[in-house]
Amino acid sequence: MTDHQDPSLAIIDQTVAKAVAAAGFWAESSAAVRAGLLRGLADALERQQAELVAIADRESGLGEARLNGEVARTAFQLRGFASEVEAGVPYRHVVSEAVAGAPPAGRPALVRVQRALGPVAMFSASNFPFAFSVLGGDTASALAAGCPVVVKTHSGHPQLSRAVFELAAAVVRQQGLPEGVLTLIDNTSRAGGTYLVQHPGIAAVAFTGSYQGGKALWQAANDRPRPVPFYGELGSINPLVALPAALEKDSEGLAKTLAASITLGCGQFCTSPGLIVLLASELSERFVAQLAAAIAPIATHRMLTPGMQQGFEAAAATVASHARAVFEPAADGVGPAPRLFATEAAAFIANPHLHEEMFGPAALVVSAQSPAQIIEVLQAVGGSLTTTLWGAEAPSEDNRQLLRAAEAISGRVLFGGVPTGVAVCHAQQHGGPWPSSTTPQTTSVGYAALERFLRPVALQDAPAWVLG
Repeated sequence: MTDHQDPSLAIIDQTVAKAVAAAGFWAESSAAVRAGLLRGLADALERQQAELVAIADRESGLGEARLNGEVARTAFQLRGFASEVEAGVPYRHVVSEAVAGAPPAGRPALVRVQRALGPVAMFSASNFPFAFSVLGGDTASALAAGCPVVVKTHSGHPQLSRAVFELAAAVVRQQGLPEGVLTLIDNTSRAGGTYLVQHPGIAAVAFTGSYQGGKALWQAANDRPRPVPFYGELGSINPLVALPAALEKDSEGLAKTLAASITLGCGQFCTSPGLIVLLASELSERFVAQLAAAIAPIATHRMLTPGMQQGFEAAAATVASHARAVFEPAADGVGPAPRLFATEAAAFIANPHLHEEMFGPAALVVSAQSPAQIIEVLQAVGGSLTTTLWGAEAPSEDNRQLLRAAEAISGRVLFGGVPTGVAVCHAQQHGGPWPSSTTPQTTSVGYAALERFLRPVALQDAPAWVLG
């Protein structure tokens, strides 16, 4: 495919070739074989958990408690997808029996089946070194769908990526499966990532990361002679609307809860609430003061990479130049000091600089003059993974309109709690309108994620041998 002036491109060719060679076998594999691999990977991950968590903590600084929880989630979803496979989800048939007579009432026999797309290029995320990396949800769901996976490691945790892949490759060998079912591309350049996305052997791409990087790869996938699906999660500012009905009950408790969510993991969550929308009132002013008091003294840990901290500082500086600081941040310790900014709704709506994500421990408070103006703020956000509506329990017309606005811009709407923390289950939706994701009708978390890697085919008047 290339003249191989960059030696890493030749490695990509070799790696993808292994995945292509395994694709037919894995697409035709039984539920028992697929589930056996997924459960074997979960077991192997847990057996080496202590060693892997220590490596992850050295590379990411996320802390052993958080990382142990992430391993538990990763093993849980591997086993969950195994159960989906055993339940027959990727093998599901929809049957329309033949009906005698002329159309439209008459019809031939039709069976709608699902076929695996083929090798999937999976780009690991920096902020979840287990759950969105080598054996994370994208890998688990693609394997469950019958697609080999080519993992592109993240530079933020290279040693961990290699260690997890080595244990995974051992499971693949022990189960007598082709090497190409799960392969790894390490130490490649940005050009190498683009090359992988455009490789003719790749049938789909799964990506979690920055807007800039994701958009570039999405464009590369669409620039191919034969474009392929690109399932990208690109970031989100996750507005949280706190209405008077909620603040009247327990504004101080809500402020503490929100402060913890904004700073969780040093703010390095794609669902971190970065925009707080309030109705102008003395009650809201008190809440902002309580939020500032709760968030200002929180000590954060170091960010995932120096580049990520530089990006956070630059984004915060941009917002600071267009909004007012609620408090002066303390001198940075191990991690960056939390930030809280404030502005009026009209200023937010008119200024695209205020719509940018600050990927780190920071949020912008926006004060609106009416429920209608809150909706205008949400519309200015564009697409978001989540929108949270505190205090919208009553079935009022204002709340109905607010809900419609929230549903229009986000994949998940919360009426309580905070958006950080995404449950792995059947009802989950982790993906919203652009720019939060490239394919908002799909999810990257939850068991519906495997549907991304299946293509429907209708078989008409098929003989018995075709239908098995």
